[in-house]
Amino acid sequence: MYRLFSWEHSYFSGKARAYLRFKQRHGALGDGFEDILATPELIQGLLIPRSGSGAVPQLQTPDGSWVQDSSEIIDVVEAAHPAAPVVPDPATRPRQMLAAYLLELFGDEWMVVPGFWERWYFSEDGRSPNHRGFNEQQWGAVMAAGAPGDARRAAGHGFFEAAFGISTSRSDPRGVYAGLVHLGCGGDMEFAWQASQHRILERLEAHFSQHDFVLGGMPSLADYGLLASLYAHLYRDAVSGFALRTHFPIVCEWVERTNGEGALNARMETQKLYSLDDDGELLPRVATSDGGAWLEDDAIPETLVPILEIFFEEMWPVLSDACRVLTAYIESDAHEAGGEVPGKTFTATPGFEHLQTGTGALTHEFELGGLKGRRMVVPYQVWMLQRLEAAIERASESREGEQSLREFVSGFSRGEELLELSSILKGCRVRKEGALLYAER
Repeated sequence: MYRLFSWEHSYFSGKARAYLRFKQRHGALGDGFEDILATPELIQGLLIPRSGSGAVPQLQTPDGSWVQDSSEIIDVVEAAHPAAPVVPDPATRPRQMLAAYLLELFGDEWMVVPGFWERWYFSEDGRSPNHRGFNEQQWGAVMAAGAPGDARRAAGHGFFEAAFGISTSRSDPRGVYAGLVHLGCGGDMEFAWQASQHRILERLEAHFSQHDFVLGGMPSLADYGLLASLYAHLYRDAVSGFALRTHFPIVCEWVERTNGEGALNARMETQKLYSLDDDGELLPRVATSDGGAWLEDDAIPETLVPILEIFFEEMWPVLSDACRVLTAYIESDAHEAGGEVPGKTFTATPGFEHLQTGTGALTHEFELGGLKGRRMVVPYQVWMLQRLEAAIERASESREGEQSLREFVSGFSRGEELLELSSILKGCRVRKEGALLYAER
């Protein structure tokens, strides 16, 4: 049996958990998995000694190996259990494959910023509405697992003050509040990010009004990438969850469906809807849209195109420029050939703060909603682009596949640059070893 070490309120834990539930529902996960609360005792005494990292989620495989990071968890499990795949075959579904990887990247590394902001903005002193009580409780459920409710909330309160300086979040941002600044979400930029999130949600609401999942009637990698932000940081939250239910109820239905728990009304892909036949007997039919499958002939839903447009308009220019900045740093005297680079984190990586903050060598200017800000370069995003590059190469092995991709991306602003990823990544490739990243020599 697999063991997932996670938290319910963890951004990337929600993504990995929902994916594992899907594989388990379809009998494609061997003996299944156990979801284990990663308490401080387990983090210090098990996760860090075994994997070298205290971050969640982490997966212990049946052979005792450890995998840290939701995308790598999915890669490892898909390779071991190919039945009920969530990644479209690049050879036969190149466009759907590309859309799945792009939206996983979009959900993981772009929507994380406004999701991160939602969690912590409404916990600050003086905010109304204010969800600090809920936030304290969910963090206390990990910090003081098994303790009475008032003790759990007190543990969350103490942790927020000690780790994040929550009472001085504006005058002296630390921890998560500093991380928002590092990600380019400070000052006026906060509301540019909020507007971006609202724009995404409007288009997702329109899409899920027509299709139950991103690619049709069955979930894919794209659904789990998008779920990371929308489940833990919006749907479950006291303030943003109310707004999501009020303004985007169909997105909420999709969250329940994709999360795969208590989703009778939401209609999971394994459910049936029933009518009565002429004899009054139950007559089953597929519950989800599009015949319970991805669209045929590698078709991209028309309602998905506006969502992909946001990726190319907002995120792709940032990714492209970040590759340029990281290449310059790796080629400079400030970096030792093959040495460590910053990892995946909500804040500047310890030891790299001077590079990833202010006007450091691993920061760059970006634009969002007509405003200009500055944010840190995150080399983990290069690792994700390398996964995309490999998938594009597999799809392009045939002339038909390459042509199909070229026609698809040509409809987006700067879209054809994706087919030049090898050139863009040439000077900034990274290798992942557990939770650490190193520049390729």
